[in-house]
Amino acid sequence: MKKLSFLVSLTNDENDYQQEQAAAAEKAARRLGVDVKIVHANNDPVTQSQQLLHHIQGSAGSRPDAIVFEPASGTGFPQVARAAVAADIGWVVLNHEANYLEQLRHDCHVPVFSISSDHEEVGKIQGKQFAALLPQGGSILYIEGPANSSAAQERTNGMNLAKPGNIQVKTMRANWTEESAHRTVSSWLRLRTSQETFIDLVGAQDDSMAAGARKAFAEIAEGERARWLKIPFTGCDGLPATGQSWVRSGLLAATIYIRPNTDLALEMLTEAIRTGSQPPGRKLIPPESVPSIHELASRPARPSAGKHHHSAGA
Repeated sequence: MKKLSFLVSLTNDENDYQQEQAAAAEKAARRLGVDVKIVHANNDPVTQSQQLLHHIQGSAGSRPDAIVFEPASGTGFPQVARAAVAADIGWVVLNHEANYLEQLRHDCHVPVFSISSDHEEVGKIQGKQFAALLPQGGSILYIEGPANSSAAQERTNGMNLAKPGNIQVKTMRANWTEESAHRTVSSWLRLRTSQETFIDLVGAQDDSMAAGARKAFAEIAEGERARWLKIPFTGCDGLPATGQSWVRSGLLAATIYIRPNTDLALEMLTEAIRTGSQPPGRKLIPPESVPSIHELASRPARPSAGKHHHSAGA
């Protein structure tokens, strides 16, 4: 039996979750006895579609048996998916709502499916964490992922569904990296309105963006800095070496563990190709609060500082 080969395309190699996705894929490939090639799109949809097409249009002998990718675009590349399936290359979408998959599954002989964290549930857990950390309510600075990301949209929806009405949210966007959040928050801090805004908590849709925000607050003038760095910061991804370790050290008040899923994708693909079967169309992986909501709620409550200052509007 020929050795299976898979292409794994990730959005970037700076974010801790994407780095963990690469490591999980390499480990799974060794365990399964398959070849894996990992490419990064540098958060650029054009780069990513070109990388994918390059591998799809290569000579028959050089093509992968399947492509596993986390989209850098809002569309999930339906045309590229059709080109892959037409070339008998399996297609797996990670952490993204790709509406075209059902149709694609009807017309093909290769595995086509998606695996995702339950992003709305991630958002709901975050909303509950905010409630536990601010039992008296208050104002939150909320750092979302890119506007075209279905994961970011679902997390925001879930958070808004779960947070109590006495918590106001001021949102800004970054690009899933520490550097992008640092830039966004630094720009906001230079505005006069930020001086008049009291924030009780900073919540980010991933841990690297929470770290970038914290870094921006650490760089402001001495008198203000201590006040900002006393407030809780929360993130998502919760990987053992980053998010979970930052919670233990007190850099983050809470995170949400979202397990990497490239390894599951490779396991399901290998099984499907070897047995000639089609896996279920969509697999959702439940996230977990770190620490638990109960543990967060039982900590001594922080007084809401918003009562003494202008609070952040939505």
